[in-house]
Amino acid sequence: MKKNLLVFLLIGVALSACASGENNRPLIGSWRLTAYGPVDSTAPAVPDVEATLNFTEDGNLTGDTGCNQFGGNYILEGNQLTFNNMVSTLILCPELQMAQEEAIQRVLTETATFNIEGDILTIINNDTVLVFTADR
Repeated sequence: MKKNLLVFLLIGVALSACASGENNRPLIGSWRLTAYGPVDSTAPAVPDVEATLNFTEDGNLTGDTGCNQFGGNYILEGNQLTFNNMVSTLILCPELQMAQEEAIQRVLTETATFNIEGDILTIINNDTVLVFTADR
């Protein structure tokens, strides 16, 4: 009886570990910025400027704001992303690109909430939102 209970317990732990890994999987990969700004009035991403995020399975994040490149680490807990050790290049760019970059930097600071619906990733930190589409 104890042996059967132990087997069921181990199976339950294994299944829950697999399930939590599957929940993280949709975030892993490349995303392209489509909109950014205040939650109540987003603006389209700067035209002809590629701004991207790339989440890896090992907790690394790299990206491009359309002006500068950046990287760091992220921790995923439920619907929250915590960003740390973020570094960036420091190139001065045209005004629209800099505004887009500032919004990206505001959101990718400390802890933000996120949501994925289909191929749309939304990340919100305080009153600023970033909207991405899967780049697959």
